[in-house]
Amino acid sequence: MKRMLSIIGTVMGLATPAAAQWLGMPAWNSPKGGTGVTFYGDYGAPNDSAGKGHAFGGRAALGIGTITLTAGVASWKPEGQNARATSYGGTAAFRLIGGSLIPISVNLELGAAHNAMGTSGADTVPAYTTVLGAVGLSVPLPTPGISVEPYFSPGIRYHKISNAPAGITDHQTNFGWVIGGNFSFGLVGIHVAYDSEKFDNGTHGVLGVGADVGLRLPMGL
Repeated sequence: MKRMLSIIGTVMGLATPAAAQWLGMPAWNSPKGGTGVTFYGDYGAPNDSAGKGHAFGGRAALGIGTITLTAGVASWKPEGQNARATSYGGTAAFRLIGGSLIPISVNLELGAAHNAMGTSGADTVPAYTTVLGAVGLSVPLPTPGISVEPYFSPGIRYHKISNAPAGITDHQTNFGWVIGGNFSFGLVGIHVAYDSEKFDNGTHGVLGVGADVGLRLPMGL
C-alpha cells in the first residue's frame, strides 16, 4: 500500500518525469550535423516542476552526409528519492538546409526513448515512453579557431505512462522548445541547452551541459 501511494504521488507530482526524451536531459540537437563519429557526455539539471535531481548520460552519434543517427542512455534520480531510472533511446536527424556555402542550417529530428520503472524501497519512478518530432534552426558563427553553433529547436513531444494508476492520465502530448549552443575546438567540444515544455502540472525546464569528442570531417556536403 505504501509503495502504491508513492507511485501515485510521483505520477501526480511529476505528471511526466523530466524527459524531453532521455530522462533529465534536454532534447539535444545540432542542425548543421556533420560527418564521422562523435561521443558525448551529458549532465542534466531539471527544475522544481520537473522533479529536480540530477541526470547523467552518454551518447554516440554517426554522421553520414545529411543524416545523423544517435543512440544514448541517461540515468536520473529525482530530488528527495532513492529511486533512479535509466532511459535508453535514439534519434535520427535529417539536415534539410545547410552546408559549407549556406549560412544557415535547418534539420528535422525524430526520436524516442523508454525507461523501465525504477524502484528503491517505497520510492518509485514510473515507466515512460517518450516520442518527439522537432525542427532545428541554427546560424553557425564564423569565429576564428572555434566552431560556434547557436540553435533553436521547437517540436512536439508525446509521453506515455506504463501501468498508470486508475484516475491518472496515462499520456500527454505537449509543445516544447530548446535553445542551445554547440562549441567545437577541433576534435573536442562542449554543448549547452535549455529545454522548456508545458505540462499539466506546470512548465518543466531542464538545463543541460556536456563535453564531446570525435572525428568530424569537413561538412561541404
